Amino acid sequence: QVRLVESGGGLVQAGGSLRLSCVASGLTFSASGMGWFRQASGKERELVSTISWNGGGTYYADSVKGRFTISRDNRKNTSYLQMSSLKPEDTAVYYCAASRRSVAGRPDFGVDYWGQGTQVTVSS
Repeated sequence: QVRLVESGGGLVQAGGSLRLSCVASGLTFSASGMGWFRQASGKERELVSTISWNGGGTYYADSVKGRFTISRDNRKNTSYLQMSSLKPEDTAVYYCAASRRSVAGRPDFGVDYWGQGTQVTVSS
């Protein structure tokens, strides 16, 4: 059974930083593409960032480019999203996702597995 467990969310002031973690189990993590999505209240879920199976390729949505950094540690089966210069509009539930097919760190990311989500709230 595949599990993706996110952690690291919370309440932070605008301009602050948070690091989200996603620990994966039950899949071949080192062969999987990983991604982060977010869903703000009343809005559709949107892609934030993806990373290739070996960390060599990454993609960022324009709204987070230059502020967020995605990374992974294949020894720990963990993906990370470092978020800096946070803005109130970054407030959302952030979801970790894994893909067996989309492994190149591109925006065309087909999700096979979802995490349960972690809330990020940025106060102004």
